[in-house]
Amino acid sequence: MSEKHIVVQGAICKCQFGSAPDQLKVLSHEKEYANDKAAAKKLIATTLELGTTFEQNSFGSCAKMRNKPCKVSVTEWKGFYENVVLTNGGKILLEDSKAVCPIGGSPCIEIINHGQVAEPSSQNFKNANAGMQKQVNPLVNTSDLSQPKRTHQGVEDAMQ
Repeated sequence: MSEKHIVVQGAICKCQFGSAPDQLKVLSHEKEYANDKAAAKKLIATTLELGTTFEQNSFGSCAKMRNKPCKVSVTEWKGFYENVVLTNGGKILLEDSKAVCPIGGSPCIEIINHGQVAEPSSQNFKNANAGMQKQVNPLVNTSDLSQPKRTHQGVEDAMQ
């Protein structure tokens, strides 16, 4: 994939002939997730996200239709990751994938935000370079962030 992000539920897309962006909805499966520790929100977008697969199903007014309201209908995706096929038979969309609309013709729908959001975990703090973190944020001791919180629950119970 050479450092390209995988597209997930909630990615922002825009048509070159439209006036507004819209959010991608993953409707083709409910199994494979990315960028979600709980594996409950960020479904991976695939080449099977066809038809009306956006939240509003509109990119505003369409320049190709003399500024009448756009009605999105994806017929095909181009520029996807071909080396992996998910359980639904679709291939993974990447941040530079483009979609074809019957009105716009050529791949006119592009992804402007892949939908992934960084969610740091305690493992990230454990793996962080302590010297670098001290320079970047001298007021925080990052080793404290990866230490388990200690409680006095057992001590209090024993004293009673």
